[in-house]
This record gives sequence, C-alpha cells and structure tokens, in this order.
Amino acid sequence: MRVFLAVHLPKLPLEVFRPRWSPEPVHGSAVLQKDKVIIADAGAHSAGVRFGMKRGGVLTLSPETEMYERDVNREASAQREVGVALMRFSPEVALLDEATVVVEVGASLRLFGGLLALCREAKTVLGALGFTARISAAPTGQGAWLLAKHGNRRVLKLASLDQRLSDLPMVAVPEVRPFTDWFAGLGCERIADIRRLPRAGLQRRCGEHLLDSLDRAFGTAPELFNWLDLPPTFSARIEMPDRLEHADGAVFGAHRLIVQLCGWLCAKQLAITGIRLSLEHERGRNAIEPTLIDIALGEPTWREEHLVRLLKERLHRIELTAPVIALRLDASNVESAVPASDTLFPEPGGSKEDHERLLELLVARLGEENVLRPVPTADHRPEMANLWVPVASRIKVGPLPQNLPRPTWMLATPVRLLMRRHRPFYGSPLRMVSPGERIESGWFDGELVTRDYFVAQAEDQSCYWIYQERVSSRDAEEDQRWFLHGLFG
Repeated sequence: MRVFLAVHLPKLPLEVFRPRWSPEPVHGSAVLQKDKVIIADAGAHSAGVRFGMKRGGVLTLSPETEMYERDVNREASAQREVGVALMRFSPEVALLDEATVVVEVGASLRLFGGLLALCREAKTVLGALGFTARISAAPTGQGAWLLAKHGNRRVLKLASLDQRLSDLPMVAVPEVRPFTDWFAGLGCERIADIRRLPRAGLQRRCGEHLLDSLDRAFGTAPELFNWLDLPPTFSARIEMPDRLEHADGAVFGAHRLIVQLCGWLCAKQLAITGIRLSLEHERGRNAIEPTLIDIALGEPTWREEHLVRLLKERLHRIELTAPVIALRLDASNVESAVPASDTLFPEPGGSKEDHERLLELLVARLGEENVLRPVPTADHRPEMANLWVPVASRIKVGPLPQNLPRPTWMLATPVRLLMRRHRPFYGSPLRMVSPGERIESGWFDGELVTRDYFVAQAEDQSCYWIYQERVSSRDAEEDQRWFLHGLFG
C-alpha cells in the first residue's frame, strides 16, 4: 500500500527570516514581495498589517513592525533542509511547489507504529527545525499535497480520498487558477463541479495539464516524482538571526543541523563516528577564525538525542572569543550502520540477539507475511521440499537429500525450454555436466511426478537445474520435453 505524507509550510517565508527560537518582535514581522506584504504574523496583524499592503502603509500603521524582503533562494534552501530531515522516515522525498514536501511512507508505517505516530514524529522534527506545518496523508502524492494546503487530513483509501478532494475549493488546483473566472461563470466552486464537466471540452479549453493534475490526485493516472538526491558527504550551514554572545545560544541552531544530519544518515544507511561543529565569527577585514568543536564517538550512532546531548555538553563549556554569526556542521567520519552491540566482546557477525532484533525490525517494517525462512521438508519432489514460511512459524526442518546438487533459487513454476538440434536451449545450447537424478514420487497424494534432473551449463558457464519428463513407451514417439526448475548462484 502506497501512502504519501505531504508537509505544507504555510509560514515558510516568515520563518526563514525569523526562526522559532529567535526572540519574537514585540510588534510582529511581515514579509514583502515587490513592496507588498505577502505574509504577516499575529503581532503585525493585530497592528493592522494586511495582505497586499504596501511598505508605506505598514510604516504608517506600525513603524516598529520588522519587515523583510522575500528571498526565494533562501526559501528553497529551507525547503530542502526540511526534505533532508524527513528522510529519516523514507528515502523517497520530493520537493513540490508552494512550499510542500512529499514523503512516500507506505513501507515505514509499521516501523514507526502507524500513521498517527509517524505524523507526530514528523511534527517533532519540523518543530526542531523551527517550522510550522500542516501534515496530510493520502494514497496519492498529488492528493496529499492538495489536502495539506487545507489542514491536517489523513486518508488511506482511494474511495475516501475521492470524497475529501471533491469537497475542496477549485482554486486549490494550480492549473485551475488561470481559468477561475470562466469556471465561476459556469457555476463551479468545488473540484467536484469541475470533474462533472465533459473531459473533451475541458481539454480543449484548459489544456491537458488540468486533467492530468486531477487524474494524478484522484489516483487514476500514474505519478512520477523527482526524488531528492543527497550528496555523498554531509555539510550544512545556518546563519544566526542575530549575533550570539554566548555559546549556549547556539544549541537550538546546532539541534537544527543535527536533525538534518540524522535524516541524511538514515537515507544513506550510515552511522556517524565523528562530527565537527564550526562556530563562525566575523568575516571580511576583521575576520576571525571559526571556533571548532570536534566530537569523536566511541561507537557509531545515528541517534539524534545522543548527538544533541553531546553538543550541549560541549557548548556549555565553551567561552566565545567573539560573537557567533553562523554555524556549520560536518560529518567527519561515517561508516555503514550496524546494530549496536551490548556485549563486552562482540561476536563476529553479530550475536543471536542482534539477528533476532534484525528479524523483528524487518517484520515490523515489511509485515510478517513478507519475511520468510526456508523450511525444507522430507519430500523428493523439489516443489514440495522447497518450502518458505514466516519467521515466527514453528515448522521444523526435515531431512534433505545428501550429496546431490541443489540450486539456491527454485522457480515457482518450471519454464519449458526450447529444443535446438536435439538439445535444450536457454539463451544458448545447454550441455549436461552431472549424472542424472531420477525422481519418481507423489503417487500417494495424487501428484505423481516422473522426472530426470541434470545440472546443465550454458556457454557463459552459468549453471541451471533442468529436468526431462519421462514418457511411457506408448508416448515414445512424441518429443520429450525439458524444463528449467532452478538456478545456481
């Protein structure tokens, strides 16, 4: 089941300039684009600042309100930071328009304890980054994106998604906005009204992009996303909203960088053994060398809480020689993530407890029916002997044939081979490299098989397990048939 999490950042322009941990201005803040207000916080709104108001009007009503010019590049960088941090839930993260991040979390729901628990953790991550967000979930990414812009809504079935999307205002769909007046003249207000119109006429009037967007949202057309690519090494930087005179003030900014680092580690399946936090000071003519904090870890980790705790301890002991204007975090040493060992002398390859924890993790993430173990049974017929059951099953392993070649990969259904020049053919002519093994069994349960098995080798030296059906003297004149039943590693 595919489940998409859409994270919409409605206050992104404002929170890029004034993160949550920075002191809130008494008279509020506002972001301007082309000398007009595009977003204002509660303080500015209470002072009379409204959407679309010009700079002069804001200065007249509330001269103390802080105003910022919108920076699209900084917003895009912040959106990417959010996407990297959310990779702790899934490596499939896409950055969409209108400050929205989509994450495909269908395979992660069991691991994080269900959708509600995952949404709570996502909000915690976003809070650590200093962003306010609306989080919605749906079976389609486009549908989750539309729902997130109108609140926190969670839908797991296409039938329910159809009803929720149909009730949204039509202007929620970006492709509708250029034709708002035309649709309003037809009496359309909701998405459901647009979907009732003839598709052919809509395509001629509005183009194919409108219908394609609606089809992807409702799950009737496939979706393609440009998943976020991560660099091979981690290095992130954040500028402080104001000069920091004490190192303790850098804890919140460092926490934000750690959250991104943990997302990068989870997506790369890596663990960290060393990090470096650089406290940057004045630049330019009076430049001062950064204050470096190197942290070496005894064991590899990817846990956010542990890393934040270490940084807090180090920052508490630092006395700054100059104000801090920016922070940079670099992953100095990384390695492949392995289960943590709690023994004094770890066993090579991991202990039995390590293996059990791994199996439990796989079962939680993939489902019990998708994590199987081999259970060979006492039957000469390969399709009966090659049995796979869930790892929790208590079926015991039966005795196996000894000193006979057996492939590691058995096909669920044997594949009939072509015959060329009286030899079986599979990519190239096959030659027998083993004596035959005759299997004649199954008379007791009505599934009689009579076969002669051989190990056959192709021209590229790959080996296959094939068999020839035995025929009675009555059918001797018919062509004997060969089948591929297994592949050797």
